[in-house]
Amino acid sequence: MSLAAVVLTYNEEAHIVACLESLAWADRRIVFDSFSTDRTVELARALGAEVLQHPFENYAQQRNAALEQVVADWIFFVDADERATPDLADEIRAILAEERPEVGWWVPRHNYIFGRLTRGAGWYPDYQFRLFRRGFARWERAVHEIAIVDGPTGYLKSPLIHYNYDDLADFVARQERYTDYDARVLFQEGVRPRFYTPYTQALRHFWWRFVTLRGIRDGWHGLRLSGLMAYYEMVKYRKLARLWKT
Repeated sequence: MSLAAVVLTYNEEAHIVACLESLAWADRRIVFDSFSTDRTVELARALGAEVLQHPFENYAQQRNAALEQVVADWIFFVDADERATPDLADEIRAILAEERPEVGWWVPRHNYIFGRLTRGAGWYPDYQFRLFRRGFARWERAVHEIAIVDGPTGYLKSPLIHYNYDDLADFVARQERYTDYDARVLFQEGVRPRFYTPYTQALRHFWWRFVTLRGIRDGWHGLRLSGLMAYYEMVKYRKLARLWKT
């Protein structure tokens, strides 16, 4: 069974070499690029990867566009800031060598946030649907895209390594984008917050992250992350409230 590892990129010269090197075991390595303006494409080709380019609309559309162009029995999506470990490679090869009913597999991730491995507050096992038979999955939703799968799925044991949120500035920039999108989705769904909703949602979210999802296990790091995520939950509902006023 042929396996194509597909990496979606836009200006990923800082990550693409290490990412592709971690995928050297795949039958094909394909960089599906959104017309990068840095050295991403040059570096990918130097490592022997195939490069396809397609204009970016949103994450779900980009994954679906890649599926239309990449022909292989199995597809393994990897982000440029992720690394496949040797254990994960061995587990995937073993699965593809067997006759199994699953048409797709969820992959756990080890998230490094601000340079630290984060095991609590919802960042582990952080399952992502990434390995699947071509033709049995598609993606929906523009941000934090979700997979629609036609058939049974399973869960792998070996994690991807994800270098997530380099620093606080990176975290803030992305959360501002995510809360803009999430607020618009809630607005379109007709969710109307009360004056106290941003604050009650923030408290609820902090408890969920720090206590229920055991952010406490990461000590000060978990406390800070839980607080930051709670703050941006409040920001999301404040943005939603402003949409109702316009």
